[in-house]
Amino acid sequence: MAEREHEHVRVVVIGSGFGGLGAAVRLRRQGITDFVVLERAGSVGGTWRDNSYPGCACDVPSHLYSFSFAPNPEWPRNFSGQPHIRAYLERVTDTFGLRPHLRFDAEVKSARWNTEELYWEIETAQGPLTADMVVSATGPLSDPQIPDVPGLDSFEGKVFHSARWDHDYDLRGKRVAMIGTGASAIQVVPAIQPTVDRLTVFQRTPPWVMPRADRKITRAEHWLHTKVPATRALRRQLLWGIRELQVSAFTKRPKELGLVQALAKAHMHRAVKDPALRAKLTPDYTIGCKRILLSNSYYPALAKPNVDVVAAGLKEVRGNTLVAADGTETEVDAIIFGTGFHVTDMPIASRVTGANGTTLAEEWKDGMEALRGSSAAGFPNFLTIIGPNTGLGNSSMILMIESQLNYMIDYLRQLDLLGDRIALDARPSAVHAWSAAIQQRMERTVWSTGGCDSWYLDKNGRNTTVWPGTTAEFRKVTRQVDLAEYQVLRAPARTGNESTDKTVEAAA
Repeated sequence: MAEREHEHVRVVVIGSGFGGLGAAVRLRRQGITDFVVLERAGSVGGTWRDNSYPGCACDVPSHLYSFSFAPNPEWPRNFSGQPHIRAYLERVTDTFGLRPHLRFDAEVKSARWNTEELYWEIETAQGPLTADMVVSATGPLSDPQIPDVPGLDSFEGKVFHSARWDHDYDLRGKRVAMIGTGASAIQVVPAIQPTVDRLTVFQRTPPWVMPRADRKITRAEHWLHTKVPATRALRRQLLWGIRELQVSAFTKRPKELGLVQALAKAHMHRAVKDPALRAKLTPDYTIGCKRILLSNSYYPALAKPNVDVVAAGLKEVRGNTLVAADGTETEVDAIIFGTGFHVTDMPIASRVTGANGTTLAEEWKDGMEALRGSSAAGFPNFLTIIGPNTGLGNSSMILMIESQLNYMIDYLRQLDLLGDRIALDARPSAVHAWSAAIQQRMERTVWSTGGCDSWYLDKNGRNTTVWPGTTAEFRKVTRQVDLAEYQVLRAPARTGNESTDKTVEAAA
């Protein structure tokens, strides 16, 4: 018999994208070094590592889509591409000394709450460990969603998702199908259109597309932002302020979006002269109901002679022939899915088992909900970064992440104040009250009244994705933990005999 050995840390962070790296930085700055970051892949970056498709870039200005505590005066463009954002995250990792905390190829297989010891038991691809607290930063854009299309298995050509781009496959001269017209697809289409023989875009619902105010950032701007940091901060504040002023139109007064919709129509008319194609590309819902996309090249690409737009979703595959819902048949050599991610059914949830012996996925079967976007009832000392109703329709997710990191730090501070072997479990009444208030506010938003079916909605039609307010308001409500919203759990005091018994029980 040998005593089972395992590592114990104070905090386990799952994921090394913006959320996970941000959590690691905040922990270190708080003086907490007893933590690890578990990453299933071999490098940091999260969605900006996984999404490397041609044309991949952010649709939020770079000076706002970065950490407030790690400004980057060297952004090359207003809207930077994937390689620059990934490089930024690598630089953050090195600047803040995060490498010793990272565990690569350490996918979390399961996490189970031990109700007696008040800690999490975690099984990873690299072995087991335990932790007082788990911070899940797996992100909503991490697990691609490929629809279950009848006959797809019979397709003899190449198939991949935009988030798992096959860079070894040469698209030149190929007949390619792009399934979907979301944020990734509108970047892929212009990037591959010049090189493919024929491109067929399967469009279930057309998006509203606005001009992209992108340009190179000048050497003078770089110099100014480096030498006079206040100018960099001012630029960020202006970008933030403009977006804060826009929020009320989305959340309270959707009718005010009429002017924006007119600008989007004019943007389309400038690039698409064919009335039949314009009719296919014109949405029948209010702008903002689905995510507004930014592109100067999408419409011109669709107007090219080697591009066809099928205004229907993919219904089935027969050999190398794709059949749309309207009966259109198209023979292709490759299928690229730009069909989004598992957003409202967070994949990590099925691997996390809480105090009641149920998984987070089981608890969320009727819809995700978490107190202040972070804490689910029955899952003590478990926080989610970018949890339910923390998404944004018009601004930078980094602002929301940093607010949740403030909440995480205060959560740990409260645990320290309460003493050893303590856990906090969100009260079901507090979680339900928080969720109900959000859903009530959601009723008047453009996401509910705009007449569309978006990826913000779960299978029950509830918007469990977006935050119906300003980022300033969210920062305020996540500034500190309200202990009245939690049950305080205390582990039973250990005696000498009990300690001996525990050791014997741990023997294998």
